[in-house]
Amino acid sequence: MEISRLDRALDEVFDQAVVYHAYTDYMRDYEVVVYVTADPKTGIQPAHLRYLFKCCVVAEATTALSPATRRESLDEGLTDPESGPDLDGYVWAVRWQALYPGAQRIADSRRAQEWAERVGIDFHEVRIEMNGHNLTLIFNDLEVTLLPIGSVPFRVTEEK
Repeated sequence: MEISRLDRALDEVFDQAVVYHAYTDYMRDYEVVVYVTADPKTGIQPAHLRYLFKCCVVAEATTALSPATRRESLDEGLTDPESGPDLDGYVWAVRWQALYPGAQRIADSRRAQEWAERVGIDFHEVRIEMNGHNLTLIFNDLEVTLLPIGSVPFRVTEEK
């Protein structure tokens, strides 16, 4: 995979919204679905982009919340779209995470190099930082596709 293409793809979704991430149902690749928007004055319609990290050998998800914020966010009501926004804590019910500070390729990743030596193909490491979770992915290739309208099986709720 061309490094400049990978870096450009990561830069293009800076400060957008991650609405889903998990291994695919066939469990080889890891997908991250990003809801992208532009200033309404541009006339560009919002869209969902699927970032498919192919041949993903490492997918680590950790919290981005401080222990104090985690402690304040234990109330089950924060998972409810009706009551969550009225409670104190991290509102899980919005069902999206700001892709901020963003995603970046880890240059000269030792972990990616070790996987390349073991498997015999190139690997890359990416760190995706959001306001709720952080992801570390080690994978071989990235495929970005526009998802057809209505194909996303979940809904994005607007921030109040």
